[in-house]
Amino acid sequence: MKTIVIAIDGYSGTGKSSTAREVARQLGYVYVDSGAMYRAVTLYMGENGIDIRDEEEVKRALEKIELTFALNPSTGRSHIHLNGKDVEKEIRTPNVSQLVSQIAAIPEVRRKMVAQQQAYGSQGGIVMDGRDIATVVFPRAELKIFMIADVAERARRREKELNEAGILADYKSILANLNERDRLDTSREDSPLQMASDAIELDTTSITFDQQVHQIVGMARKRIGC
Repeated sequence: MKTIVIAIDGYSGTGKSSTAREVARQLGYVYVDSGAMYRAVTLYMGENGIDIRDEEEVKRALEKIELTFALNPSTGRSHIHLNGKDVEKEIRTPNVSQLVSQIAAIPEVRRKMVAQQQAYGSQGGIVMDGRDIATVVFPRAELKIFMIADVAERARRREKELNEAGILADYKSILANLNERDRLDTSREDSPLQMASDAIELDTTSITFDQQVHQIVGMARKRIGC
């Protein structure tokens, strides 16, 4: 049976990561959270006081960053590791969320992340989500999805997610952060967030998680031929 590449792009808070993870599980594919990669880089830059306006300093910092994914036995999920340390929880904090779009807009950062992401998917059988997966990382992906949702609903979901993770969250702050991230993601010069011409738009505002997973899995199976 052939395997395909499934690229899922969209705005922050539309459910890309959780949906992509479950789609991969149902298809028996590998899941790669590209957003976690940018968040891990953001965490490193912040913890090490890197001046992101200094191109040479950013390049030197990138040389010291190693990102890997490994299964966490306690959660049953693949967690991202920064230089050998599991940082899955640390990268989800509001501080990282506020800075990640700025870090992700740096050309040197994007080039390194894209090269690593393309290496992950070179053999197919992968589901990857992010902002430029269908347009830059895998422009020839067999299935491209672009997820959208009302920003107020996205803020509500993010607040619930953070609270359940034990992270104190404020709805108004989250809403403001999402609006700013949307602005930065769609206006950056390098690989801005945009829908690929051959992508399928999926509005998740009023559908359940199971429904959005079911729709994508169904589309994937048609392309796989099973």
